[in-house]
Amino acid sequence: MKILIATDSFKDCLSARQVGEALKSGILQSKSDLDVSVLPMADGGEGTVQALVDATGGRIIQCQVNDPLMRPTNSFYGILGDGQTAAIEMAATSGIEKLTPEERNPWITSTYGTGELIVHALENGCRHIIMGIGGSATNDCGAGMAHALGYKFPDHNQQEIIPTGGNLSEIRDIKTETVHHQLKDCEISVACDVTNPLTGVNGASYVYGPQKGANSEMVEKLDANLTAFANLIQKQLHIHITKVPGSGAAGGLGGGLLAFTPAGLQKGFDLIAEKVNLEEHVKNADIVITGEGKIDYQTQFGKTPFGVATMAKKYNKPVIGVAGTLGEGYNELINNGFDAIFSIIDAPMTLEKALINAEQLLENAGKNIFKSILLLF
Repeated sequence: MKILIATDSFKDCLSARQVGEALKSGILQSKSDLDVSVLPMADGGEGTVQALVDATGGRIIQCQVNDPLMRPTNSFYGILGDGQTAAIEMAATSGIEKLTPEERNPWITSTYGTGELIVHALENGCRHIIMGIGGSATNDCGAGMAHALGYKFPDHNQQEIIPTGGNLSEIRDIKTETVHHQLKDCEISVACDVTNPLTGVNGASYVYGPQKGANSEMVEKLDANLTAFANLIQKQLHIHITKVPGSGAAGGLGGGLLAFTPAGLQKGFDLIAEKVNLEEHVKNADIVITGEGKIDYQTQFGKTPFGVATMAKKYNKPVIGVAGTLGEGYNELINNGFDAIFSIIDAPMTLEKALINAEQLLENAGKNIFKSILLLF
């Protein structure tokens, strides 16, 4: 019996690889000669870099860049096993978790550090970049990133602007003469699961600005700034980004990547699944196990476990879901991709205790689930 374990990470707890190995250990305790393989998965959010590095035999690169407030911060990205593909999470440098709640202010934050990670990857020989853009603290349409890549943004006095969400409308020109020379030879695949346009009531500022610290007055101004900047991009670069689905992701970084880099937007799960060759692994399995920290009705909207389950059902494979906790509506997923779903929690316990004991709980769950399955054979 061939068993494929393809889970996401358990947020704030274990990487996808660690989750899979713990389940594998438990499964092998139920029957030691089972053929169990672990394929770390992600959907473009937190844990994407580690999952891709683990799945391809790559490595993590540590570096110092600038955080959303242009302060030095320790960050990272991954180089995959082929040595030419980088994996970047914008949240690792420009993310909201880099700031305290009191520091959050999309008027003054910047994606500059994300651009620094791209430069670092280019100078390490990478020519393909996979970028996850969830969890931003910014609303600058990727102008900060572009500035780090060598774009210049002068105002009406030809004074160079260090772009943030609050000063985009002051930019009067986009100068490309000093753009990093290796950027044109690079392909950037952006993991983007939101469809928000750049501007308007469904755009970056109105939908996501408040959670980044913007009040209603600031939201209106931020949206106006994005509109002005998008118009300048259209005039100078002849690229239309305002209404592109996903251009509003990460405070407009989705649109900025389209405007300033050789980028394309893709659904996060699809992008990762293709890179780790999930379909071939599923085809060769008899049973597929997937999961993440929480499974509920929202899992069916672009999350890793549902993507894995959908792929497995394409080949009529049984699918087992495993989660730290089961939330509202998880039963909707039974017979909608999943054949069974289990929580690893085996007794009343605090969240803190569950996090501390997650590996053992996963191991126990793997053992007990497969002891039950093997009764049928």
